[in-house]
Amino acid sequence: MDHERARMPPSSRRLNGGDTVRLSLRPQRDEDAGVFRRLWTERDPRVPRHRQLTSDGHPTVEEIAESIRAGAEPGLLTVVATGSGEVVGYCGIVFHGSGEPDEPEIAFELLRAVHGRGYATEAAAAVLAEARRAGHPRLWATVWDWNTPSLRVLEKLGFVDSGAANPVTPHGRTTLLVSGGLRGASRACSSLVAQVVIDR
Repeated sequence: MDHERARMPPSSRRLNGGDTVRLSLRPQRDEDAGVFRRLWTERDPRVPRHRQLTSDGHPTVEEIAESIRAGAEPGLLTVVATGSGEVVGYCGIVFHGSGEPDEPEIAFELLRAVHGRGYATEAAAAVLAEARRAGHPRLWATVWDWNTPSLRVLEKLGFVDSGAANPVTPHGRTTLLVSGGLRGASRACSSLVAQVVIDR
């Protein structure tokens, strides 16, 4: 699997971003690290330990900034609310999920202060459209069964349960969803993406 992913052209793992009706999606910058660390502090306590801050406060803002400089996740974009100009989170694609080799997972995380405004759906629809233009007709998503808001976002985008049987863990059970290659999923996404035009 790692060998196959290593053969992928770097450009296919990177998104350029663009503007939606209310948001701007752009490549990550060092100065975004402060907001990204705030996301760590806002995470649900049920997430696994590796998704939580350590007892001594890692990762720090500088460690997150260093990861951005190193280009650790070239497929993740910073989400900016155009009305205020403030960074509100990230959205994009990653290649270390639970789906098929060479097929990315969609990932998004926004500050709690902007939850309930439809930003996650708007950003994810734009990412899904750009990922398809970049040569990824099918995307995956792994979500904890208790994360109802994220499940709703993905359902709006046409993601459906892949049928994969995942065991119950101390953190809950994850659901593996898939979009693309399914007639209903494609139709739902196309309808939503039509409302989210990315400016080049």
